[in-house]
Amino acid sequence: MRPFRATAPSSQKMRVHGLNDPVEIRRHPAARRMTLRVSRTSRSVIVTLPVSCDLAQAGTFLSNHLDWVRERLCNLPEHIPFCAGSIVPLRGVPHEIVEVGRLRGPVVQASVTGNGVPALHVSGDAEHIDRRLRDWLAVEARRDIVACVARHTQNLGLKAGRVTVRDQKSRWGSCSSTGALSFSWRLIMAPTIVLDYVAAHEVAHLAEMNHGQRFWSLVAKTMPGTEEAKRWLQKYGTDLHRYGCDE
Repeated sequence: MRPFRATAPSSQKMRVHGLNDPVEIRRHPAARRMTLRVSRTSRSVIVTLPVSCDLAQAGTFLSNHLDWVRERLCNLPEHIPFCAGSIVPLRGVPHEIVEVGRLRGPVVQASVTGNGVPALHVSGDAEHIDRRLRDWLAVEARRDIVACVARHTQNLGLKAGRVTVRDQKSRWGSCSSTGALSFSWRLIMAPTIVLDYVAAHEVAHLAEMNHGQRFWSLVAKTMPGTEEAKRWLQKYGTDLHRYGCDE
């Protein structure tokens, strides 16, 4: 067991013998006891400690629960890299990643293969596929999200601030007190109704920074029938984090 130097006082990383996956140690002032979980989004093991606990105690706690950790890691959805031959969803439709080499034209192009299979043709060397496809998906996500935000703000008579798209781990969207909206680019892989729902959800927060009755009334006003999208996110949303490499 070899602890690594922490990048911040509240978070450290360590290695545990018999476990190849990363382990993150978090100290939380409100924690009364040690807790352990396996994150489906970051695909990592997270141990939360009271401030008074040290790494040796965390290591012992984790070692005593290795079988539990291994079982949950094995049950995580298979990681799917952005590389030639992988199947990834785009707006809810599975696409095959096709490497086309150094060709002129768009870096990424959504089309179909000779067999009629939806495909994402990515130009350039193989080692650049992950970054190029990730960047392209983020641009596509931003285009769709901005259009949805514009429609929902118009429907509700609201005004949004800056819209940003990044790889959020803990939530699909957020709204700040200044009206800035932030979204996960991974929404572009979900069915279009899901991305649209998240946009409507965050736009409604421009008027109601809560999840009370008036908030849900605004969501229903600009986008009726959101239950389908909510159910999809609850059932399949976390799996969107299994695609591509971690940033």
